[in-house]
Amino acid sequence: MPEQPPQPWIFDFDNHYYEADDAFTRYQDRSLRGRGVQWAEVNGRRRLLVGGTVNSYIANPTFDPVARPGALFDWYRGNPGRQGITEAFGDLEPIRPEYRDRDARLTVMDGQGVAAALLFPTLGVGIEAALQHDPTACGEVFRAFNRWLAEDWGYRYQGRLFAVPYVSLLDPEVAVAELQRVLDAGAVAVNVRNAPVPVPGGYRSPFDPVYDRFWGLAAESRVPVATHAGVDGYDALVQMWEPGAGESALFRSPLRGIVTKARAVSDFYAAALCHKIFERFPGLRLASVENGASWVADLLHRLDDAANRNPGYFRDEPRAVFGEHVWITPFWEDRIDEIAADARVDRLLLGSDWPHAEGTRAPADFVTDSLAKLPDQDVQKIARENACDLLDIPLV
Repeated sequence: MPEQPPQPWIFDFDNHYYEADDAFTRYQDRSLRGRGVQWAEVNGRRRLLVGGTVNSYIANPTFDPVARPGALFDWYRGNPGRQGITEAFGDLEPIRPEYRDRDARLTVMDGQGVAAALLFPTLGVGIEAALQHDPTACGEVFRAFNRWLAEDWGYRYQGRLFAVPYVSLLDPEVAVAELQRVLDAGAVAVNVRNAPVPVPGGYRSPFDPVYDRFWGLAAESRVPVATHAGVDGYDALVQMWEPGAGESALFRSPLRGIVTKARAVSDFYAAALCHKIFERFPGLRLASVENGASWVADLLHRLDDAANRNPGYFRDEPRAVFGEHVWITPFWEDRIDEIAADARVDRLLLGSDWPHAEGTRAPADFVTDSLAKLPDQDVQKIARENACDLLDIPLV
């Protein structure tokens, strides 16, 4: 008899779709024109214009063809073949139905043993940075995007697919209104940019009191706020060392990955603690997604040191506050058995990044490969129970 597929039990906290061609344009206010998102033909190729400028976050925003799921699995796992990244990607393939159709995705999930999944953008996490000079347009663009998301994927489809709307903090009032709108539409989580907020003349902490209405609503509604990796603006650090590296390949080295790796996420959560967002909103819950977990131990050490050198500044020990309020999806290539020594096991989440090239070949690979050294009860927590607890969703 043919082998039966595994009984679905995994809750994958980091799945992805590939956006439909009209994801940003279907409901976009036409009066935005060049201030919003448009398609154009540039040198014979379909390209996306964002704010009137060709957006280069995704080389082929049509996603057809696209890399195979987990194409870079070996490359991230030590690169035993000593391949360059282009070679490691291998041949691209036509886009599959399950990347854009929710019913096809559910069928695939049944075969993968995945009971439920949070769905994050692929292209969407790279758009806000291109519109940071125009908060009004940015708010309209993501309002339209979230309407598309609800229609094509659904915020609670069949109790198994939970698409995560994206909320920009560029305009505090717009952020509150959009958060309320998607909550009313059934969203179980929302995503914000993993970065300081650009404002005229500089930047502002996302935890400045001007955003308290947003964080207060998130806390009151018990909706987790995710910070999925995307364009975080930290390329400015690389420009200090390699001026022009972003525009020219003549002077481009691996420095970007070294300088920026885990920097934005660590700074974001350091600011959350130091700017006392959890003291103001004790019910607030945050989730770091696709940022890995190798940064956690160092951040906690630095928070311990800050508390020691600034007696009385923190009401409670920042290490304990972090552990209470922050959930984390480690990279599948992280040493999760070692990370569990610093991060609470009940705050770790399985995030496969499927079907991206840098993710696992299948979500269950995270269990068999990345969680292999953990006790069974910890595997159940990370792969299933913690996500259900965080999202207040009955065990699927």
